Amino acid sequence: MNPERAETIGLQALTWLVSNEELLPVFFGASGASGDDLKLRAMDPDFLGSVLEFITMDDAWVTQFCDAHSLSYQTPLRARYALPGADQMNWT
Repeated sequence: MNPERAETIGLQALTWLVSNEELLPVFFGASGASGDDLKLRAMDPDFLGSVLEFITMDDAWVTQFCDAHSLSYQTPLRARYALPGADQMNWT
């Protein structure tokens, strides 16, 4: 996946996350991001990577996001790996 496509998927993920009233506060708590960050960093590939990283933490979130956008369930993780910072992901 090329970075441009990954950014588009990241932006779709951000839009989906913002529309999810239950999950958005969880993202804020887990990431330390704020509502202002969403506005200021919406086009920042690093930030979009963090959104995708968050969504891929839970299979149910991946399923909901992918179903909403008619994407394969592997797409968010593939997009995450195409964006900056993926080499720093640490699954423990």
